[in-house]
Amino acid sequence: MIVHFLGNRDGNFAALTALAMVPVMAAVAGVVDYATASRKAGQLQNALDHAALSIAAQYYSGLSDTEFTDVGFQYVETNGDGLAVSKDGFDFHKGYPATDGEAPEGDYVTVRGTILHKSLFGKFDWPLERLSVVKVQPGQPACVLALDKTADQAVKIQGSTEVTLDKCVIASNSASSSSVYRGGSAKIAAECVVTVGGSYGLGGTSSVSLECPNAIENQYPSPDPLKNLVTPNYTACQSMPGGKSKTLKPGTYCGKTFSGDVVLDPGYYILRGGRIQLGGNGSLVGHGVTIFLLEGAEMAINANQKVELSPPDNGPYAGVTVYQEASNSNAVTINGTLDSAVSGFIYAPGAHIQYTGNASSISGKCLRLVGDTIEMNGTSDIASDCTAELGGRKMYAGRTMILVR
Repeated sequence: MIVHFLGNRDGNFAALTALAMVPVMAAVAGVVDYATASRKAGQLQNALDHAALSIAAQYYSGLSDTEFTDVGFQYVETNGDGLAVSKDGFDFHKGYPATDGEAPEGDYVTVRGTILHKSLFGKFDWPLERLSVVKVQPGQPACVLALDKTADQAVKIQGSTEVTLDKCVIASNSASSSSVYRGGSAKIAAECVVTVGGSYGLGGTSSVSLECPNAIENQYPSPDPLKNLVTPNYTACQSMPGGKSKTLKPGTYCGKTFSGDVVLDPGYYILRGGRIQLGGNGSLVGHGVTIFLLEGAEMAINANQKVELSPPDNGPYAGVTVYQEASNSNAVTINGTLDSAVSGFIYAPGAHIQYTGNASSISGKCLRLVGDTIEMNGTSDIASDCTAELGGRKMYAGRTMILVR
């Protein structure tokens, strides 16, 4: 009987198959588990790449690290295809990831993300971590920047205007098809024109000389160079001397009108309301000064008036000549006589800037115009290479982003 039993082959195949299926099923489950983890890792990498690129697109916007983290995490949530990524599992920092060697030069955005993969084998769950690195490179130096996002002719150059920007770019953040506009017999010589939208009147004419082949359109917005500048604290309201000719000391002026022949001693001038309206053949002269136009203060300098202004070359407001707060929508007009000269940043992010030169007037070799919209008339000659005169402040047109890891 025992010999018969041992020699019997009935049912052995089923038993052996059952035994063999255990490791086969485990192997199949392992492959499925690995494939699932790989798919999740790919989804995580894709989400992190989107997050890093979205942060890089706003790198020069002046957002805080916390705000950048919020921006990046929102992109992870949007592009994560349902991945359970918690904010605790998301990390952002400026710079290249720590390495054994020296980090490469340049601006980098690094984001990391971690999720817990739920294994088919229960207690063998493991974390999945991925990393994305983007190199951010600022665009070309800009001398003129319109910040309005939608305005037609956000930068307007027309008439008999002749604008020369030496190795410098005209930039506009408007998405309009006529974001940068040239009309009439206006002449433009510049490194390039960079705009979020389109341009008009720049091609097919000898009146336009650009170092780039054509205007560069449909670009990322250019960063606001003074977005995070904080105005100084108010001091006691200063009195205004009488008479046509006067020399003023730095401080806060409340509801006063700057008129006549005004000389400004070096320092900061805070206008809480009031206006700079010289009248007649008045003049405004100040070197090493920053003028703050707050609470609806106005500045309007006309063609028969002399203006000679330059900024401080050190301190928190180095390079800034006129700063108008964003909530102030009053137009800033800077015209002037033949012997006028203005340098530094003229900044009015919520207002129109009208900058006019007549013949050789309003020379501004180290001038930067940043406004909601900008109109240029007359003859202007502006240089790009003046870092020292601008207190080290720079302004760029757009940016490029490279996914490096």
